[in-house]
Amino acid sequence: MEIERGLNAEVATLKVILPRAKHPLVIRSDGQYDQRAWQKVLDEDGPAARRGDQIQITKVQIEKDRIVLEINGGTSSGHWYDHVQVGMGGTMSPVSTNQNGQANGSHIALVFPGPVPSLKAAEIRHMLTPIFDFEKHSAAEQYVEQLPEPVKKAIKEQRAVEGMDHDQVLLALGKPRSKSRETNADGDAIEDWIYGEAPGKITFVRFNEGKVVKVEESYANVGGTTMPSLPEPRQ
Repeated sequence: MEIERGLNAEVATLKVILPRAKHPLVIRSDGQYDQRAWQKVLDEDGPAARRGDQIQITKVQIEKDRIVLEINGGTSSGHWYDHVQVGMGGTMSPVSTNQNGQANGSHIALVFPGPVPSLKAAEIRHMLTPIFDFEKHSAAEQYVEQLPEPVKKAIKEQRAVEGMDHDQVLLALGKPRSKSRETNADGDAIEDWIYGEAPGKITFVRFNEGKVVKVEESYANVGGTTMPSLPEPRQ
């Protein structure tokens, strides 16, 4: 969870040309990678982005001996980040600048000599410094800075509260274990996100028209509590 939250939506500047690759390009945990192999993929499929371009990690998958990163939506299009805007000082701009709908993404596998060890996201960013510059603030960090203080506090404490939207819940809790969606009698879109597994804590987050209207936690179905709503804004 820490790795996913720390890397998902992270923005970096490329230090090398990034080939467009359906199969993950390998970089070892010591920072070494086969430049000839990368060049071969570049010659065959072209670049996903060039040196100096800004990229975004759009998915993180942890496997037995590697961490696979989807870059710029991978090799398919139509991802949520196409609609996300970030900025500072009141100036907002889209994370994605792909105007023609073509997929210019890639995949990278950070490979370890054995099973993936216990790591922090900062350690993984350091391992990727031969190809990525993470010095600039991530899109997620910039986005969070624009939010009201109660929402920022909830995200920092890794909890959901009423009034949050989908992106804010993802930043606070990560991806849910399961989702369900229905339309109620009033025509409103109702969505339920479920986190956790029995016999541990299970969190139920209900959205109505894209906003959280109820958060309930229970332990192995022995009872639950509803999280408080966001406070009303001061007049």
